[in-house]
Amino acid sequence: MIITASLVKELRERTGTGMMECKKALEQAQGDIEAAVTAMRKSGQAKAAKKAGRIAAEGAIAIKVGSDSKKAIMVEVNCETDFVARDHNFLGFINAVAVKGLAASAANLDDLLAVTLDDGKTIAQAREDLVAKVGENINVRRMKLITTQGAIGSYVHSNNRIGVLVELSNASLEFGKDIAMHIAASKPIAVLPEELPKDMLDKEKEICLAQVEASGKPPAILEKMIVGRMQKFINESTLVKQPFVKNPDITVADLLKQADAKVLSFARFEVGEGIEKKEADFAAEVKDLIGE
Repeated sequence: MIITASLVKELRERTGTGMMECKKALEQAQGDIEAAVTAMRKSGQAKAAKKAGRIAAEGAIAIKVGSDSKKAIMVEVNCETDFVARDHNFLGFINAVAVKGLAASAANLDDLLAVTLDDGKTIAQAREDLVAKVGENINVRRMKLITTQGAIGSYVHSNNRIGVLVELSNASLEFGKDIAMHIAASKPIAVLPEELPKDMLDKEKEICLAQVEASGKPPAILEKMIVGRMQKFINESTLVKQPFVKNPDITVADLLKQADAKVLSFARFEVGEGIEKKEADFAAEVKDLIGE
């Protein structure tokens, strides 16, 4: 029997498993979709270990904030494709991870993976089940828990790919969200200039020096150029020095002063940052898979 694209699609929709696994199961079942479903259910968690080495650079960010805004958690969970990142099974899993992680006040990733979900399984076990179901490597990559005596602002971008938690000395819910949204858009490295890492500043100065030396200008002019470029880098990299995204006429420092508030800390996650991705032609991959 010819294994058509529509048959593969139907099996994928019924099982939530990857295309490759669906095609193989249909071939082994000689096109009998019911037999393929049964075989795939029997294989279960055995698939999880086989997929662990595959690059998971897509995914989503989830944030949960306590009712009093004194505690919040942000988690990043990765998968291999954007398709799975939008799947309700995947999104349900990451939501459960965030909800239960917050309730348990998980302090680190190991604590988080050991948290028990409503079905009695740990997050680590539920991850393995999800790998078997969606047919992709799933990785609970990182988390950030913030507890404070002040207030917490949060923001998750509409595509679930960028998330921010910000700890403030005091703030309304709307003000905290505005600051978090600004951090999401402007990517500051530190709150204050003195918090920027020395090695980063040294490296940037080295780059500036190499750039201006090529101009052939006198040493006194070169020094002024370096100072100017370094100040620009510091302003762009420091939260309080950045123009506020909703009103570029004022800096974030001005905005905080108006609200009599301070930013104590922040965390910004972007899906897949720092993960080396492999470029792939998804359309060609599908054609190769179904032989069309």
